[in-house]
Amino acid sequence: MLTVTTVNVNGLRAAAKKGFVEWLAGTSADVVCLQEVRAEVHQLPDAVRQPDGWFTVFAPAAAKGRAGVALYTRREPDRVRTGFGSSEFDGSGRYLEADLPGVTVASLYLPSGEVGTERQDEKMRFMGEFLPYLKELKARAAADGREVVVCGDWNIAHQEADLRNWKGNKRNSGFLPEEREWLTRVFDEAEYADVVRALHPDQEGPYSWWSYRGRAFDNDSGWRIDYQVATPGLAARAVKAYVERAASHAERWSDHAPVTAVFDL
Repeated sequence: MLTVTTVNVNGLRAAAKKGFVEWLAGTSADVVCLQEVRAEVHQLPDAVRQPDGWFTVFAPAAAKGRAGVALYTRREPDRVRTGFGSSEFDGSGRYLEADLPGVTVASLYLPSGEVGTERQDEKMRFMGEFLPYLKELKARAAADGREVVVCGDWNIAHQEADLRNWKGNKRNSGFLPEEREWLTRVFDEAEYADVVRALHPDQEGPYSWWSYRGRAFDNDSGWRIDYQVATPGLAARAVKAYVERAASHAERWSDHAPVTAVFDL
């Protein structure tokens, strides 16, 4: 069995003080993908930088205090790659992948965007470059007899079932028609599968992010923007996928919740 978890930690140093370390000590995951680390490696405490029983790889952003992704693996990766060959984005702390036996696991933090700003333009440029890379990655892995799972905060709710207030967000970044169409292309054109949705086709959510504003968490007024996107062969082996939603607002250590998938290899 291979258990993979992905979570946007919303600042790893802050999360470590609020429960991440304890969560990591208790998880049964074989691989943990982190996004929005927002720290240089040397700024992290030892229990986070190199916890017992884990191999860790970090890809911080050149812009200090922003983005940053990481991978925690139970066994040492055979190969690690930072970035996806983009002159604009490879230093932005948004993509990191590792080869493990038979599978490549990647941590992705896709830009969040904001309509009418440069941030949205940046998001669209990233998407434009990343889709061809996903196709290339899949083809390269297939040639090596490998599967792929790209985990992370994709910052797009694909369907109406993926956010509670979809009617009120049709003109907002994260649920724009062009963003949703791009994600459809990831699934249909690049031929990847949404692991959680494949196992829960008729469920509202399960949501993975809730705003800290108001009572979004208590009312489960959330978004499903954290995905495990896998090649069909691996997705077909998924036996379980779920969101590790905190028991209460006070017990959250991020505004995102971990999303976990179990694969029967």
